[in-house]
Amino acid sequence: MTSAPRTTGDLPDDPADRTLPQLLARNAREHPGLPGLSWQPADQDGDWTTYSWAEIHEHTRCLAAGYRALGVGRGDHVLLMMANRPEHWLSDLALVRLGAVPVSVYGTAAPEQITHIARNCRARLAVVEGAAQATAWEPTLADADTPLERLLVVEADPRGGHLPYAALLHEPVPAQFDKELDTARPEDPLTVVYTSGTTGEPKGVVLTHRQVMSNALALDAVVELPPHVEHICYLPFAHIAERMLGIYLPCHRASHVRLCADPARVGEVVRKARPAQFFGVPRVWEKLSAAVRAVLSLMPAEQRDVMDRAFEVAREHVAYRERGETPPAELAERYTRARADVLLPMLAAGGLDRVTWAASASAPMPVDVVRFWAGFGIVVMDAWGLTETTGVATSNSPRTGFRLGSVGRPVESVELRIADDGEILVRGTSVFSGYLRPDGSVRSALDAEGWLATGDIGRIDEDGYLWLTDRKKEMIITSTGKNVSPALVENALKEHPLIGQAMVHGDNRSYLVALLVLDAESAPAWAAAHGVAAEGGLAGLAGHPAVRAEVDRAVAAANSRLNRTEQVKRYELLAEEWGPATGELTPSLKMRRRVIRDKYADELSGLYED
Repeated sequence: MTSAPRTTGDLPDDPADRTLPQLLARNAREHPGLPGLSWQPADQDGDWTTYSWAEIHEHTRCLAAGYRALGVGRGDHVLLMMANRPEHWLSDLALVRLGAVPVSVYGTAAPEQITHIARNCRARLAVVEGAAQATAWEPTLADADTPLERLLVVEADPRGGHLPYAALLHEPVPAQFDKELDTARPEDPLTVVYTSGTTGEPKGVVLTHRQVMSNALALDAVVELPPHVEHICYLPFAHIAERMLGIYLPCHRASHVRLCADPARVGEVVRKARPAQFFGVPRVWEKLSAAVRAVLSLMPAEQRDVMDRAFEVAREHVAYRERGETPPAELAERYTRARADVLLPMLAAGGLDRVTWAASASAPMPVDVVRFWAGFGIVVMDAWGLTETTGVATSNSPRTGFRLGSVGRPVESVELRIADDGEILVRGTSVFSGYLRPDGSVRSALDAEGWLATGDIGRIDEDGYLWLTDRKKEMIITSTGKNVSPALVENALKEHPLIGQAMVHGDNRSYLVALLVLDAESAPAWAAAHGVAAEGGLAGLAGHPAVRAEVDRAVAAANSRLNRTEQVKRYELLAEEWGPATGELTPSLKMRRRVIRDKYADELSGLYED
């Protein structure tokens, strides 16, 4: 039996002054029976287990007592390296209730990154998933210059030597312990989120309760969601997007989180859960669209014609909404029929038929992917922000307006300005305080007027929508002094279904070259539709003359839409997909250009040889 939630008093009049413990207590009081967290066994084949908000409140109380018994106190940083499993989610909230600061670490972090983070935040305790993670952390544990003292291991470790996670819940909770709980103030650090390290060492972004709440309130103003909406939680908790979507916003909204420990299986969870909202970084939406396109390419011509006509109706309907106009009654009727008869059945096969809010962020979204989903009536509301802005700073919105291809307008908690060199500057109540120093102080990254230089290049149109160009550091400057956005060129190349990934190169060179990767879903489907034998998998296809000829045409088609400086003169076609496990992508699926350039240095050099 769960105990009644400890009363934290009335919520502050200003919602931005609310703290996470206050929200947890409110949820347990006002929505005790509502589902708050669900998960499957580690193999994801068993039944779902669900905790209500009352159960979450009591379980985090017991966990907090366990962490306190280990010496964790107010202001202490605790490192967490686990997949999206209940021990991670619940420990995060338990530590916050204790006044400690949870810090999630990417599961793919290299040993030197682990040591850097442990030294930077001065954590004495780390909670890791199992024996493999414990092995990766043991050098840091033994490092005399690192304050880490103990590992807590969730899964059984046959080697022993570290404290099992289960020990946290063995002791009864002393009655007087409640006095130590839920004392957070709005200005207190809620978490430290380390940047993914696309360039240089990860930096610790300190975020307070007030900054998180300001962002949550601003997001509520631009989204349209049913009460207590379900969220599929599959991105790493070390990423600010999942921290907001999978932990903080559910506490704010008293909504339901469904954990997906293996991101590769998110499609299965979506098909079963049929959520009302779905967030994916651009690479996720690209993969989903490639899979659907592969199915469409194998349809009989007559069925494909029916689909194409439905897509045209849906895009026409979206175009009216994009302009802020009401679709004519006749179009609205055609769209309703097309959606019911053609589009929804296909969306239902992927679990997306109930989606009312679809979103993306973290990198420029290819326009052809956005318009592909518009053909289903799904408008992917592209957004933009940084870890330093507590996530979303601008967003398209079904409520306040959208422009396909843009990343929307500023949310209520921030304002934007474009510097003389095109860099986007941002300030506001959800912009971070600064980066964590090893001595516990915070180094501000804001100028005297409170503006943060984001490192992104963009423009604001006459209607206030932000259009991204690229990362300032990633802009290519050719030997003739021309500036080129690699993302612009790469997205043009990826419009062909055969090309799943692309990286453009050309700094201090007279022309651009590219590394192209065949799409693992679309390439076999294209081969089947064109009578090309797929012997040898992607590697075999990459060397097939018909595939090479089609890629030649795809590059030529992209070049025809680009100016002379942006055009790709030569390319190398690769068969192996880039990913976090092999180092070419960050855990949030952004390209690590330096890693790719180093890995394929010979191939890139060869593209410039006469």
